[in-house]
Amino acid sequence: MHKKFRMLAATMTALAGLATSVYAADAKTIGVSIPAADHGWTSGVVYHAQRVADLLMKEHEGLKVIVKTSPDPASQANAVQDLETQGIDALVILPTDPDPLVNAIKEVKGKGTFVSIVDRAPSVNDNSVRDLYVAGNNPALGEVAGNYIKETSPEAKVVVIRGLPIPIDQQRQDGFDKAIAGSKVQVLDRQFGNWNRDDAFRVMQDFLTKYPAIDVVWCQDDDMAVGVLQAIEQAKRTDIKYVVGGAGSKDMIKKVMDGNKMIPVDVLYPPSMVGTAMELTAAALYDQIPAHGTYTLDATLVTKDNAKNYYFPDSPF
Repeated sequence: MHKKFRMLAATMTALAGLATSVYAADAKTIGVSIPAADHGWTSGVVYHAQRVADLLMKEHEGLKVIVKTSPDPASQANAVQDLETQGIDALVILPTDPDPLVNAIKEVKGKGTFVSIVDRAPSVNDNSVRDLYVAGNNPALGEVAGNYIKETSPEAKVVVIRGLPIPIDQQRQDGFDKAIAGSKVQVLDRQFGNWNRDDAFRVMQDFLTKYPAIDVVWCQDDDMAVGVLQAIEQAKRTDIKYVVGGAGSKDMIKKVMDGNKMIPVDVLYPPSMVGTAMELTAAALYDQIPAHGTYTLDATLVTKDNAKNYYFPDSPF
């Protein structure tokens, strides 16, 4: 009997050692570096990053996902370096501003770490910088908005509120300009609103003072649209027919659902794309899925007919 017990104990010890080695083999770390929640869209990014981190850690035993938020490029570069020192197997990064972070990203990738860039691409966006790029369709976001305005209000006088002077803003602007090229749509002015509702409020106040007749406002972001609507209401201007925003915030989607005449449509640019990048990155690590190259999401025009498909009341954005 003692011999049998010794054999059983030895077998159990061997199995425990095997389990430990399997666990160790599956023990991986994904670092996630994203902007701080300084406006609605980035608060959605933070929410989805944390949500998907929890889901992935439940799905993959031994996986650790570290989410770090940063308010500016310098802080984010430090955050990336901090993640690197923790021995990450993959980095998912949505840059605050991509070009100033290229060196920090390349340093991580140079050590053989799988790198996924989300949303904001650097000027050179190839496999020297990243393995995977996940983003919304920035040119299409502008093009879809421009086409809607051109078709709905073919002789509209439009003011444009841009985001920040970074590449994705230019891509959106280029798409918009392409859509209205050759039409009778007239752009009166363009100013940066920094994807911030207070800044957009001030820009819109300036537009309302300078231009006695405005038909349509295009702003690249639903957060800015909130400030725009406040400025219009405060000025009691009735000449403006509608505002076209973007991103698909729950408040703007609800206005579209309810038939609000000032927000007849919205253009999707979901903050959940960071979660998509995290899931694809985990698949590359654990399942050897060939998750390389570019993954682009659609810029869907949200109308009263389809708005219910994009309304998530529990989302922070």
